Amino acid sequence: MSKSASLQSLSNELLKDILDFIEADPERTVSIDRRAYLSVESFRLPSPPVPSEAHDIGSFRLVCRRFAEIGIPYQFAKIATRLSRHGLERLDAICSQSHLAKHTRKFSYLVPYFYVEGGEEIERFLESNGGYRSHIDPSVFQAKAKDQRRILEAKEDARVLRKAMSAFENLQHVQILRLQDESDRMLLDFLQESELPQLESLDLKWTYACMHATSTIAKALLQAKSGFSRFSGPMMNSRSALAIKDRIPRTVPQLASQLTCLELHFDDTDSLNERMRAASELFKTVFSAARNLQAVHVGFPSRSPLDLGLEEVFHSIHWEKLRAFGIQAWRLDADEIIQLARRHQRTLRGLRLRDVQLREGSMWKDVLAMLRTEMEQLDWVSLRRVDYSKHFDELWANSMEVRDGSIEGSESDDEDVFPAHFSAPGSANESEDDYDSEYEPSVADTDHGPDANDIALSPNTTASLPFCTCSRSSNPASADDLGDNGMFVYHHQRKLWEKWVIGRCPEHSCN
Repeated sequence: MSKSASLQSLSNELLKDILDFIEADPERTVSIDRRAYLSVESFRLPSPPVPSEAHDIGSFRLVCRRFAEIGIPYQFAKIATRLSRHGLERLDAICSQSHLAKHTRKFSYLVPYFYVEGGEEIERFLESNGGYRSHIDPSVFQAKAKDQRRILEAKEDARVLRKAMSAFENLQHVQILRLQDESDRMLLDFLQESELPQLESLDLKWTYACMHATSTIAKALLQAKSGFSRFSGPMMNSRSALAIKDRIPRTVPQLASQLTCLELHFDDTDSLNERMRAASELFKTVFSAARNLQAVHVGFPSRSPLDLGLEEVFHSIHWEKLRAFGIQAWRLDADEIIQLARRHQRTLRGLRLRDVQLREGSMWKDVLAMLRTEMEQLDWVSLRRVDYSKHFDELWANSMEVRDGSIEGSESDDEDVFPAHFSAPGSANESEDDYDSEYEPSVADTDHGPDANDIALSPNTTASLPFCTCSRSSNPASADDLGDNGMFVYHHQRKLWEKWVIGRCPEHSCN
């Protein structure tokens, strides 16, 4: 009888293939010019580990030293840390072990609301407004305030972040997320349902929390001379941006110069236009220094589009390597979009115009015609919820729902699973084009999608040369046939428009 093969006899490559069935390959990420990048790599929230999967990886690593080494990247390629005593202690422990920290490529910093001075005030507020009847425990907020005061006074977060950014020698991507745990959610729901005074009276501060987290991690990255190249802030605060402009001006250009990817989404609505205008010079400083950018996204709440000129943020800057550009919730003229796209027509492969509302006098067909005829490198375009500004205002005035694109999800501190809720661009309940289903343009219903000319023929054959297929296409022949009435945009129209822009004729799209 032949001796049974041992698990130990399997090659490292085969063992990694087995682990891939439990946890996706930590080295595999979505390319920044793919349509899925913003949702999967930057704006989609870090998923809590499935208990059985985390247990399986942990058990695998306990078998022997060889298995422990093979399993390290599957546990530590992506680290999510809560700004709390326990979260910082755990991060400190990880980055104290260089054989673990060297595998970290993405760091997500989960930042809660700050209750630095608000624990006792919340208790008095709930007592006077019937909050106890809503099962909200004020002692939870007192404990949070005490924990946060201790961290900030001792500057423990700054110390641990400096240590971590130095230890993460292969760090590529830094992400800052706002964290709401169950107690935060219950308090916010209570305030909303009761229509009681605003959060200012409770000292529930996201502005200061966002500013503190951003400036602290920026200084840590700079001190560590980190080689990171991607930054995502899907829940930024406009007031914190102004504070950062005043507090760390010398840090900003130095960090921006090494960025290849930058995604910012501002989720506050009060005085948004004024604050963004005040931050215009900060944007100019960042974008001027970030000469190596390949992907950029700047967005605002869907319910409150920014009413500011595009160049007041982007300042007519040309990025020679730009491959993907996205904006969300903006009131614009058609010419503003056209001019920015033309600056990058030689390199741009993806364009996201989510929730963009055209001002009176502009028409979407002019934008679409330019994209189809001049943007020959363009592989995909997203026109989710595009409309006309006047029609958008009428819908809002008539109390029709305009979704804000907020996500609610849950997060864990890896081993320590805890309930949490986030707000970010994109909604868990949004339609079919939220994630991967929309991100790959369909070639089946267009004669010449992005892969239509990928034919394995010799360059000498006539079939590999540009040829006209206009007569075979079911798409509209020109922009005038797109059904753009200059007043409103239907869902089915923008889906057709996306396909029409990309489904260009190989011969007649040439200049």
